[in-house]
Amino acid sequence: MQHEDVISRQIIVAAIEVHKTLGGPGLLESVYEEALAWELEQQGLKIERQKSLPIEYKSVLLTSPLRIDLIVQDCVIVECKATSSYHPIYEAQLLTYLRLTKLKLGMVINFGERLVKNGIKRVVNNL
Repeated sequence: MQHEDVISRQIIVAAIEVHKTLGGPGLLESVYEEALAWELEQQGLKIERQKSLPIEYKSVLLTSPLRIDLIVQDCVIVECKATSSYHPIYEAQLLTYLRLTKLKLGMVINFGERLVKNGIKRVVNNL
């Protein structure tokens, strides 16, 4: 988990930079996501954006894949939100994503908060 913890700190720093540079809340989720991906790539991190992952249900491949906002360094999922009314279901959804991908750490980042640091939630799978 140490590797994921180092990456999560880099993600937090990048998210704060994005939020500050873009002037805080009020933009579309996709804007924050793209800026965060760029910021993390500038740090030399591998980013997969809008990653489509197939879902298997009882040996049948479903036609609707899972779409993940960001996967950082093949080990941390980042779900970007831009809402003034945060809901804990976002964390439950992220835990499902972690289980389906067999990854251990995810982060929900809500750029809709006045201070983005208050909108960052860590979600862990099997730790």
